[in-house]
Amino acid sequence: MATLFKNGRDAQGQVLEVYVQDGCIQEIASEISAPNGVADLQVIDCQGKLLAPGLVDIHVHLREPGGEHKETIASGTKAAARGGFTTICAMPNTKPVPDDLAILSNLQERIKQSAVVKVQPYASISQDLQGENLNDFKSLKEAGAVAFTDDGVGIQTAGMMLAAMSQVQALGSLIVAHTEDNSLALDGVVHQGKVSQRLGLPGIPASAETSQIARDVILAGQTGCPYHICHVSAKESVSIIRWAKSQGYPVTAEVTPHHLLLDEDDIPGPDTAWKMNPPLRSAEDRQALIQGLLDGTIDCIATDHAPHAKEEKAQSILTAPFGIVGLETAFALLYTHLVVKGVCSLSQLVDWLTCRPADIFKLPAGRLTEGQAADLVLIDLVAQSTIDVNQFYSKGHNTPFADWQVQGRVCLTMVDGQIVYQA
Repeated sequence: MATLFKNGRDAQGQVLEVYVQDGCIQEIASEISAPNGVADLQVIDCQGKLLAPGLVDIHVHLREPGGEHKETIASGTKAAARGGFTTICAMPNTKPVPDDLAILSNLQERIKQSAVVKVQPYASISQDLQGENLNDFKSLKEAGAVAFTDDGVGIQTAGMMLAAMSQVQALGSLIVAHTEDNSLALDGVVHQGKVSQRLGLPGIPASAETSQIARDVILAGQTGCPYHICHVSAKESVSIIRWAKSQGYPVTAEVTPHHLLLDEDDIPGPDTAWKMNPPLRSAEDRQALIQGLLDGTIDCIATDHAPHAKEEKAQSILTAPFGIVGLETAFALLYTHLVVKGVCSLSQLVDWLTCRPADIFKLPAGRLTEGQAADLVLIDLVAQSTIDVNQFYSKGHNTPFADWQVQGRVCLTMVDGQIVYQA
């Protein structure tokens, strides 16, 4: 099958046409004529819509194996395709944890059988995410682990993180960190600030995050290990990352759509749709995240897509799990509230969701390049809609963005030249 995309526009608004054959991009130009002698050619008139590289999400929870009631590889990757994502990285907090070759191999086979987009699996830093014994990084990397993380829990001791960084640096891989000091976070469920006081709930201070970031960037500088920080949420964290980069340390960072668009003042009450970790912090923190993204301190955007079953989120805010879904809402929310409102350009947004994360993780994704895989997305930037959780492909409906009005709709997602989603 060959496909010719006509009359598209790139993120700068220039006319863009793309010819795809045998799963690869054969030609990119401002005008392409239909080739002769191609019997199965389909021509797609983009009608001026955005034609962009498939989006890349380096922080996704697919839950399988062990949490299939929350999400599966099939449902999660269908949700990714609906959101315009063609490459995602799957976090290792599954049951069992991919911390040895047999488990990682089983996971890769599941991905091969069920995924409709490209899935790069993480392996954990420590065995069973317990933070006590390091894994065999070399064998896991050779088997295809994209990077190493204990996401969901922070590495609690500096010695353990130093040892992990030293080994991973020698392999040319990447440490990815959920930064949280348990002795400071304790049993908090929201940010320690106005909302915790108003609702009488235990709070998580910003220092639980920033203290580990401060520790880890020093260790990254010492070891030279590439170090990526998950879901930055606090203004002090942004300052520390900015300083680390000024020193030339190999540090990168991501921010989520929800931390860019929401803060503690938006939380209506003890509603578990608003419970995520790290929590929504102050309006000042949110503005610092936006500024950090704009000035390059924060490198990219990742959803931290974290689906849960309805009955789990129906618990008390004290006992319900942390996390919200994000794959199907990310682009429209960000386009509506950042690009349309003039906070950033469309080109910047596309970069934060494509080439920036791909470059950090050395993924063959994030750009439209002749001779490379035809992974792309077509987006109607004018279309308006209401976020309807009942239309989600994800099993998880846990989001604070339900019923929000948004602009920008994914019309088509293609992976390796095959259409995997079409509205």
